[in-house]
Amino acid sequence: MELSEALPLTPALTQHLLEGLPFPLGACARDGGVNFAVYSRHASALELCLFDAGGTRELRRLALHGPHCGVFHGFLPGAGPGLVYGLRAHGPYEPHNGHRFNPHKLLLDPYAREIVGNMVWVPEHHGETLIDGLTVLDTRDNALLALKARVAPDRSQSQAMRRAAPRPASERVLYEVHVKGFSMTYPDIPEALRGTYAGLAHPASIAHFKSLGVTTLSLLPVQYCVSEAALVARGSSNYWGYNTLGFFCPNPQLAMQPNDPTAVTAEFRAMVQDLHAGGLEVVLDVVYNHTPEGDERGPTLSFRGLDNASWYRLGGDRSRYENLTGCGNTLNVAHPRVTQFVLDSLRYWVEELGVDGFRFDLAPVLGRNDHGFASNAAFFVALQQDPVLSTVQLIAEPWDAGALGYQVGKFPGRFLEWNDKYRDAVRGYWLQRGTTRGEMARRLTASNDLFHHSQRSPGSSVNFVTVHDGFTLADMLSYSTRHNLANGENNADGRDGEMCSNHGEEGPSNDADVLALRERVRRAMLATLLLSQGTPMLCAGDEIGKTQGGNNNAYCQDNATSWLDWLAADQSLNAFVGTVIALRRAEPLLRHAEWFLPHGTEIDAPLLIWRAPNGCEMQSADWHEYGDHAFACQIEPPVSSSIAASLWLAMNPDAVDKAFVLPPGPWSLALDSSGELDSGTVIAGQLSVPSRSLVLLRQLGHLISSSS
Repeated sequence: MELSEALPLTPALTQHLLEGLPFPLGACARDGGVNFAVYSRHASALELCLFDAGGTRELRRLALHGPHCGVFHGFLPGAGPGLVYGLRAHGPYEPHNGHRFNPHKLLLDPYAREIVGNMVWVPEHHGETLIDGLTVLDTRDNALLALKARVAPDRSQSQAMRRAAPRPASERVLYEVHVKGFSMTYPDIPEALRGTYAGLAHPASIAHFKSLGVTTLSLLPVQYCVSEAALVARGSSNYWGYNTLGFFCPNPQLAMQPNDPTAVTAEFRAMVQDLHAGGLEVVLDVVYNHTPEGDERGPTLSFRGLDNASWYRLGGDRSRYENLTGCGNTLNVAHPRVTQFVLDSLRYWVEELGVDGFRFDLAPVLGRNDHGFASNAAFFVALQQDPVLSTVQLIAEPWDAGALGYQVGKFPGRFLEWNDKYRDAVRGYWLQRGTTRGEMARRLTASNDLFHHSQRSPGSSVNFVTVHDGFTLADMLSYSTRHNLANGENNADGRDGEMCSNHGEEGPSNDADVLALRERVRRAMLATLLLSQGTPMLCAGDEIGKTQGGNNNAYCQDNATSWLDWLAADQSLNAFVGTVIALRRAEPLLRHAEWFLPHGTEIDAPLLIWRAPNGCEMQSADWHEYGDHAFACQIEPPVSSSIAASLWLAMNPDAVDKAFVLPPGPWSLALDSSGELDSGTVIAGQLSVPSRSLVLLRQLGHLISSSS
């Protein structure tokens, strides 16, 4: 029951708060009441504002005690889960000093675990206004339309969550997926469940993931987000969700009961449990680099009003924000209390909701200090020391929008990192855009130039060819330029100059030769991705031929443009992807957990021998020869290993077949991405590798000697 229904709001009950405790931060139902604790280093006073169950009527304002080490706190006896509340902060309005306090604005508790209301963009949310050309404090009250927090059930009442059983990193295959987009058109899922957490965890969905062989779902943001005012104004929304406001709340728009915050959390928890039962790990894409409050002209929703100077990175002119994100502001994770906030939030998603790890959007922001990015920043140190978070998966998007923001390979040891150098090399190689054999070989073997240091493993490289941001694989091979007019930004948004090729005709084609060429290159790219050393990541929909009509920035397309089209799914391609992942799983040398040693090394370890088409070992000049593209990689297991066979992998990106001299055989064909050669065929002496294809052979008989 809500407080307003369970107890009369008599002056004796609610005139004053008891002192309570300055921890934990947020609202905590305990000891027959609710304890509130809110950090603000620079506020002079904080008020707790109580509302009716619908959040439409403010019932009482109560002064919080403190501050105690920067924390205001108070205890409300007789209250409990379901109480709706907001905050008002008093303090200096001095933008030139970084302070933007405005008690006329109701603020959302950053630690809110349940949020009620719907975001409505109105001028009253802004803490400032222009009068006669001067910026002054806006005294209009926004409480009626502001989002409010609701006290969540006591943690002791929630069922303890278990993460998925630890999986060896070398076995992991990531699948980047949007919760809604995956199931919106899936005919095997009941219509009521499509586009929801339950839809993603439906047996039909799990069956698809299992048939592919992926192990880990990397979910696009599922924390409570709001759509930007500009998008709302043109009737659109932030479909991807990279605009988080509620860092402790699952997104209600992905739930079957979106208007019941408690039910939303329960639905998310059930999804994780069901995916775990299906043998799948769950990793969340999280956005701790900015908030929806934007730049100095943005609204005052929470952080800005509570303590602007602590929460955000401010420029030399304290009235402006450092914009390292391209979104107007940058969270100041270097501040101890902001570090604590991020850690508390992450820990909540692990302990209370059971997730297995996180992919950090614009992750260099997390390591920013006054001197730039530091791999030993306080946040990273705290993360490694945390008894809970030190055990989960950590993946970095290793770039942000600021100066020196490109930090690929520079994150601390436990992090995996998105490797865009891999993406560019694979695209450039198969599209014949100047990738040398040397560059391709380096990326094929987990980019040791980036990650072979500080005890990092080959799995540190998250290999991908496409992700949510950019062309789908089908579109990358069908369009020569972006087609983003539907986004409403005059086709000026999205990645400019993305490496792509239409292979002779822009967009959809009826030309059999064009279609065959696109398909051939697509399968070669997928095979390369899934058989490379490192951690492969497949973008959801690429396995069934998803197209977005050439839109390479579909962030605001919550419609058929972004949703997977299951009725048009390419089942043959889907089966091919499952076959290649199964081959990866069956061959330990394709997912080796340690760095390979070069040919000639005396240590009993797996060896690599790079070979030219004539069968000779590649020499220094061969690696940089722009006129020759085809080459092969011979992988030999250790002499003492139980692995029974060597492997020979060849790639031919040229338009004609290429004759390769094989090491002493015989060999069995494990894979030909073109489909021209029959799997299982025994081959010896020489092989004509089909054009634009990847071929993998498995040795029959004895191991190849290192002198071959």
